[in-house]
Amino acid sequence: MTETVKPRSSFARTNRVGGIVSEEDLIGFIYSRDGLTTFKEVMAGFDIPRGHRKEVQNLLTALCSQKVLFQDDDGFYSIRRKEDFVEGMLSVNPRGFAFATVSEPPPGVVIEQDVFIPERELSSATHGDKVLLRIVASRRGRMEGVIIKVLERGTTVLVGDYMSGRSTGLVYPEDDRFPFQVLVRKENSMGAKNGESVVVEIEHYTPGKRNPDGKIIEILGDPDDIAVQNEIVIRKFQLPFKFSPKAMDYVAALDENIVMEKGRLDLRDIQHVTIDGETARDFDDAVAVIKTRSGFRLYVSIADVSHYVKPGTALDLEAYLRGTSVYFPTRVVPMLPEKLSNNLCSLVPEQDRYSFTAILDFDGNGTRKEMQFSKSIIRSRYRLTYTIVKKILVDKDDESRRQYHDILENLEYMGALALLLEQKRMDRGSIGFEIPEAEVAIDENGEISGINRLERNRAHKLIEEFMLAANEAVAEKLSTGFDKKNAALYRIHEKPDPIKVAVFSGFGRTMGLKLPGDSGSPVWFGKVLDLTRGTPQEYIVNNLLLRTMKQAKYSPDNVGHFGLAADFYTHFTSPIRRYPDLMVHRKLSELLGSGADETPVSADEAGLFLSKRERVAVDAEREMVDRLKVRFMAGREGEVFDGIISGVTTFGLFIELLDTFIGGAIELTALKDDYYQYEEESHRLLGRRTGKIFRLGDLLRVKLESVDKRKRHINFVIAEEKEHG
Repeated sequence: MTETVKPRSSFARTNRVGGIVSEEDLIGFIYSRDGLTTFKEVMAGFDIPRGHRKEVQNLLTALCSQKVLFQDDDGFYSIRRKEDFVEGMLSVNPRGFAFATVSEPPPGVVIEQDVFIPERELSSATHGDKVLLRIVASRRGRMEGVIIKVLERGTTVLVGDYMSGRSTGLVYPEDDRFPFQVLVRKENSMGAKNGESVVVEIEHYTPGKRNPDGKIIEILGDPDDIAVQNEIVIRKFQLPFKFSPKAMDYVAALDENIVMEKGRLDLRDIQHVTIDGETARDFDDAVAVIKTRSGFRLYVSIADVSHYVKPGTALDLEAYLRGTSVYFPTRVVPMLPEKLSNNLCSLVPEQDRYSFTAILDFDGNGTRKEMQFSKSIIRSRYRLTYTIVKKILVDKDDESRRQYHDILENLEYMGALALLLEQKRMDRGSIGFEIPEAEVAIDENGEISGINRLERNRAHKLIEEFMLAANEAVAEKLSTGFDKKNAALYRIHEKPDPIKVAVFSGFGRTMGLKLPGDSGSPVWFGKVLDLTRGTPQEYIVNNLLLRTMKQAKYSPDNVGHFGLAADFYTHFTSPIRRYPDLMVHRKLSELLGSGADETPVSADEAGLFLSKRERVAVDAEREMVDRLKVRFMAGREGEVFDGIISGVTTFGLFIELLDTFIGGAIELTALKDDYYQYEEESHRLLGRRTGKIFRLGDLLRVKLESVDKRKRHINFVIAEEKEHG
């Protein structure tokens, strides 16, 4: 007996009648009928042979005795206490147990935390499923439940590694939140080879059996190939990577001619330039600065994607569903087709392009005095890189300054204004997080040649300040033009949770930091960051502080941006790669009278959905880099590295390598010189005999012990201790 993965499933665990029906089956069946159920309907619903009538009757009687079911005088069965049953989304831990998040508890029932589900109660329910569960106990202060049935499968397609057998193969899911193997008969294997990465579709869950049956629908290839790793992550995170024929037909029909339209400013005489990384392909922002009598005028011109991508079209829908472009070290999964992202909308040099320009006037102190917004046509002069701009403005490199002599004055004004804007922003309390990023270098053969710290220089900060200034100005403009019923989409960042700030303070004191008083304000965060600036502990403190923060998100309810200490903030500057920016362009156009915003979703709905898509993209990008880090370390067992303790737990230490930001662990069992106890209050391990201490922020010399590429685990052992942080 098998169950096809469609709308619902039932499964057995205990008290199964003749291999046909279980307690949970009966409860789920009667619950789903939302009324009274007869014995005859139960027998018919499960197609139970007459020979098992007595067993089913005994099971129903037992459930009535347990006060789970109620039988009235007419013999009808019903759920006795429906408030004991809730629906939830299942999140499975790699260690086997799970939690169910209940979004809408029954009336009068308060559920303040996720419901714990022991592994023995999971049966065939898997990560991401919508389930019906019964609250059965509250142990050690947590609610515990039993899954009654799966209401809706969250995942029917998985990526994994194929292991062939004589007649049946196994697919081991990549995602360890699916702690089972998928059984694949030989005829359903597509000829996959042993060890290949594949995509498997789950076809059946068999009652009482943990491993489902499935068929391979795609062979990705050798998991050691970086291109295959890209494909794995794309499918694991369900990133849309193909555009529909309708969307591509829409793009093919776009008019490529640039003509001066009514209402557009002709800014082709303004010396715009783009400043990006060496490998950038889509250029959605160009900037220029001129000196005025009272200060500076900043032009921030952004690709006018809204001119091409009209609301409600096939392309618009696909861009919305993507939400954002996703960037891997060797591949981009774009929000828009290449004809737009790398051509029509890209502000390439010496080509007329439609743009949306913010013109901002500042006085000599960097205070904004005037702002103007208009559709425009620009013509970028140069495609500059951060490296070139640094050579010109910071290094004063003679050759570079001669090469770009015609825009040198413009660049000097940019540098001066950016410094003023940065100082102004920091003075008001903007938090200056410095989270270094790892850059994966790939050679011409597609192999990882190194992992290095991604350097940020004055040119990066110059562009950052101009984008921040434009985003703040647009948000302020939008805030005056729309009511709540027709709201724009803001980029908001709420105040941190005081409890998380208190937890960080405990970490900080453990590291020996002398924290300032009045915790929780943006200024306080800035002072804390200053305590370790330029030290090896800077990276750890920045990351720990960042964990206290709430996630920035998109919302029509403008509550300001805590991290920037800004009353108004939105995303306006990257519409090629972020759908929220496209929505903001449409809203600003409506406010300026140059086009109605006909985006087919509300700002509330879009804010929730696009915030979720952003988190998916960030997680996918982070996982891809982690996969490459693991592959970079494989084969280097025995090498010694400088590291810092980034976490202390009951089972050991988390280590972050100082130069490459590669993370790994030292298991407690690897600390063989003593018996170490975890002291939760002080976030440290203490040796019972030697008194030796390992605490957050300590520097260590570590030796690479082992690398598990499949599980993405890196294990170290101590080579020698360096010093306390």
